[in-house]
Amino acid sequence: MIGCSVERYRPAPLIPADSAMAFEARRLSDSGLRAFEEAALGRSISPWPLVEWDLQSLSLAAEYFNPELAEARARAAESQAALLTAQRRPNPTVNLSPGIPSPYLLTLDLSFPVETAGKRGYRILEARSLDEAARFDLAQAVWAVHSAVRAALLGELTALRTLDTLRSEGQAREEQVGILERTAAAGEIPRLEVDAARIELSKVRSAADAARGEVAESTAALAAAMGVPLAALRETHLSWTGLDAPPAAQTLSSEEIKRDAVLNRLDVRAALARYAAAEAELQLEIAKQYPDLNIGPGYTYEQRDSFFSIGLSATLPLFDRNRGPIAEAEARRTEAAAAFVETQARVIQRSEGSLEVYSAALNELTDAESLVRLIESRQQALERSVRLGEEDRLELVDTKIQLAVATRARVEALARAQRALGDLEDAVERPLAAGDELPAAQDLTSPKN
Repeated sequence: MIGCSVERYRPAPLIPADSAMAFEARRLSDSGLRAFEEAALGRSISPWPLVEWDLQSLSLAAEYFNPELAEARARAAESQAALLTAQRRPNPTVNLSPGIPSPYLLTLDLSFPVETAGKRGYRILEARSLDEAARFDLAQAVWAVHSAVRAALLGELTALRTLDTLRSEGQAREEQVGILERTAAAGEIPRLEVDAARIELSKVRSAADAARGEVAESTAALAAAMGVPLAALRETHLSWTGLDAPPAAQTLSSEEIKRDAVLNRLDVRAALARYAAAEAELQLEIAKQYPDLNIGPGYTYEQRDSFFSIGLSATLPLFDRNRGPIAEAEARRTEAAAAFVETQARVIQRSEGSLEVYSAALNELTDAESLVRLIESRQQALERSVRLGEEDRLELVDTKIQLAVATRARVEALARAQRALGDLEDAVERPLAAGDELPAAQDLTSPKN
């Protein structure tokens, strides 16, 4: 009988050297990760490991490896155990009194506790509400990890693009310096123009070095968000299909965003569950004004005579009617109500502000893209003219520099728009771009400790 079995202590020692070694051994080729992602996506994955890792696959890998989620799962499992505790019924008690002073006297009393006024139901309701809040906290932890992965992936991809534009600008400026050197040697321009061009080239090279540092920093941030060592991301090709096409602001109405913030935000739902728990706690404390009963038969043996009796006992509420705990529970319910209203108001304000920031960032991106297209058209025209001998090459090189600068500005505008979109997604806690949908949340069992 499982219900009558006795749990035994099972040691689970922590050995820092072993856990550190296990962390360093984590790789994206892990077969357990493959099974985890296939279960989440509902399809087989081939080839493995993936050739390209996108936002969805990286987020699932973070859900598999990240130790913060292991902590959140443990807290959720604790709330489930608390629900089991709340559901338990009090055990009966037995009292055996041997023959003292007479060796022929023996008394046996059996007592069955009876909870009154629905106390057990209120206790279960409170525990169930807290368990629901813990599940929402777990889901919010999953979202927070996804948000961190998104931010790090955006940082790395935009840093790589920025580095590419700086390399293009550096090549164009090197060509510009060469042309100016030859022109200055012919005495057609002063040497100061060459020196100015060299200074700009040096600035671009310094900016390229800084961009390489940003790439390394973003890679480290991505590894930290995923819960893997840096070595796991070496030789990994990252991609983001919808990076250059953030959704138009017109597709995200203010009313829809506010509704999502109120209905979908996990902290709002968790606050509502905690209020329900506080309500149940107050009902439980009020019910405790009514005493529980202890009912049971009694048996007494004296010499050759047997006596049977029925006993009934209860605590008389003469001096205390549980007013202190009731007042405390009422205060906690008021506090939970205030926390819910504050959370709801904050997320509504954040969602409205994030949408406005995102709309402004999209306008900036549109202007930057228009400028890039304009300079590209000019460059194409100049290339035709240079081939025909109608223009000198220096003007074409200057246009290439302008195009590199404008392209870098477009990358920066795109990064700001995507960051604003990420803030807006955090406000409603759901993906808003097509193709960025997340699979259903995993169960409470931590896949990787």
